[in-house]
Amino acid sequence: MSTKKPDIETIIRRLKAVYKQWNVPIVTLISNRSHDPFRILIATILSQRTKDEVTAQASERLFRLASAPAGMAALTEDQIRKAIYPVGFYRVKAGRIRIVAEAIAARYRGVVPDTIDELIQLPGVGRKTANLVVGLGYGKPAICVDTHVHRISNRFGYIKTKTPLETEMVLRKILPRRHWIIYNDLLVALGQAVCHPVSPRCSVCPVTSACLKSGVTRSR
Repeated sequence: MSTKKPDIETIIRRLKAVYKQWNVPIVTLISNRSHDPFRILIATILSQRTKDEVTAQASERLFRLASAPAGMAALTEDQIRKAIYPVGFYRVKAGRIRIVAEAIAARYRGVVPDTIDELIQLPGVGRKTANLVVGLGYGKPAICVDTHVHRISNRFGYIKTKTPLETEMVLRKILPRRHWIIYNDLLVALGQAVCHPVSPRCSVCPVTSACLKSGVTRSR
């Protein structure tokens, strides 16, 4: 196996040409429709450990009840629970969403913070969610690292890291800033459609010739 670092420009160019044929992440679709940082934040919370189609339906039901921080803070937890069921951990998320909405309404006068440091102070908001809001909601350079980005970046051979946080920090150093926002979309779509954790579909992957396939022992 080659040890030469893959050409990330080639990988990104090829993925941009085809990724919309796959399923674009639901939070990105919501962002494209509304460009609303609050909707992006809430949809991202709902999407955790939940399939995109379930997240889409739950988000639509919840936003029909309230789509701004003050309005959502005025809902009861029971109202939120009923709207978002059956997303994963819907009871926990209902309480979290209400607290987040209250904090934004009171502490930030209804405006979602636009920095990672401020966003991660909100309950239940980690770096993955914060980066999505900053990138998709405000168009500021941000690298959202989820399981797909962490796993596939290492599989490419582009980086060699052990944790998502380490992956984010390394990518911030080596990935050109112009690719930061879209990088998550490209790798999530690739991971869901082709680059599976076990037995990836290398035979139909558009970037197979540029990938070092680090750690791959079996493929299709």
